[in-house]
Amino acid sequence: MAKAGGKGVNLKDKLDGNELDLSLSDLNEVPVKELAALPKATILDLSCNNLTSLPSDFCSLTHVVKLDLSKNQLQQLPSDFGRLVNLQHLDLLNNRLVILPVSFAQLKNLKWLDLKDNPLDPILAKVAGDCLDEKQCKQAAIRVLQHMKAIQSEQDRERQRRLQAEREMEKKREAEQRAREAQERELRRREKAEEKERRRREYDALRAARQEMETQTKKESSEIPKLSSVSHPSQLPRHRRSWFQALLKLLLLMFLCALSTVAVCRVTELQRQSLCISVNVLYEDVVTALQSHKIVQNILHQNSQQ
Repeated sequence: MAKAGGKGVNLKDKLDGNELDLSLSDLNEVPVKELAALPKATILDLSCNNLTSLPSDFCSLTHVVKLDLSKNQLQQLPSDFGRLVNLQHLDLLNNRLVILPVSFAQLKNLKWLDLKDNPLDPILAKVAGDCLDEKQCKQAAIRVLQHMKAIQSEQDRERQRRLQAEREMEKKREAEQRAREAQERELRRREKAEEKERRRREYDALRAARQEMETQTKKESSEIPKLSSVSHPSQLPRHRRSWFQALLKLLLLMFLCALSTVAVCRVTELQRQSLCISVNVLYEDVVTALQSHKIVQNILHQNSQQ
């Protein structure tokens, strides 16, 4: 069912053979679903309505051969209008069309076209010309199709140029990417080689230092017995001399202490003390012994001379 003047209309009642007349039906939109259910309606008259646009699914009505859309308010046709490949007769008189979709070039069976009384683009208007009789309308169809095919070809070429430019740009980007990757690989290879060379130098230096240390250790080990054999005898006399000097110092100190004690006990008033008396007696015994020892030495000396 479709709306016409606010009332429901049965499209089958409008169908006369293969012609469906919906003109003067006060239509605001095209009943596409109902039309698709009537594949017999190859001639469709939608003139003198209030249509401002056609829905995109209108182009699914590929069974339509003759289409009258004159005296509406259409501002543009669907972009895929070229899907109506069986269309032979098209009346677009007195609408508000400025340009036609590029897909219009696919209407290869179009034989009749009327574009009068539309605010067409000047170039398109010149190509279409007048449609005052059958011959002019047929020429208009031929010229407009050729014009739209030229536009389509130019757009295809432009699209191909863009695609080619995009492909070349993509190849350039890929080449630059490969160059960057190659440069990065080369940089990593150099860094790895430099790191390997640095580690090799460190290893060689460490090995040379270890060998030098082992050589020095062997040399010192071979020199230790010689040094021991040379230095040991000289160290013993020094060691003994140090002990001997300490012993002499101790004896000298004891001797000085004894002399001091004797002097104190013989000169001072302490000589009457019991300790000093013992010291004096000891001193006199020592002096007597020394004198006797001197006498003995003299005798021995005289005997040795004889």
